[in-house]
Parts: sequence; C-alpha cells; structure tokens
Amino acid sequence: MPQEMLRKNILHYPQLDTILRVEDFIRENSGEFKKKSLWESLPKKMIYQTFCVIFDYLLESGKIAQDREGHVVWIWNPELVAKYLNRPDLSWRKSKWNLK
Repeated sequence: MPQEMLRKNILHYPQLDTILRVEDFIRENSGEFKKKSLWESLPKKMIYQTFCVIFDYLLESGKIAQDREGHVVWIWNPELVAKYLNRPDLSWRKSKWNLK
C-alpha cells in the first residue's frame, strides 16, 4: 500500500511504548506466530488496526519479516549491521555505470 494512502486512512498513531511492547514481544517469540495469532497473544490487548500500523512499520523498516508460511520473524540486528558497515572491503565504490 502506498505511503500516502496509508497515512490518509490512519486516524490514530500508536504511542512509542506500544510500539516497543510489540517489538519486544516479536523479538522474544520470533518465528512462533503468524500475524493474527501474534496480535491475539500480545500480553496487553490493543485494537487490531493499531497493531496493523505497528506491524506495517516494522516490516517497512526491516525489523521483521514473514516466511512463506506467514510466521513473523525478528530480523533486525544492529550489531551485525555495524560490523559490516565498518569493514573497508565492503565500502561503496563508484562504478563506471553510476550516472550520478
């Protein structure tokens, strides 16, 4: 769903503590639940629309992914990202095809 369309349909954005609570729950239970069962299993209940906004944000930001069967998996690993960003052999190089 395009960002502009998504923003128009949201009447209420979730609070930071709600987002963090969902993040923590997914991280602790990575791969165990599909989207709807994940929402049903949250320790503190929330409106499904709010959960969907958080879920879409986490997907878009690359913190979670879904496998072929629909299980939700936590994939964000900032330590690994920092490790690879600090490696000089993996730095960006200009190529002859870069038109910028």
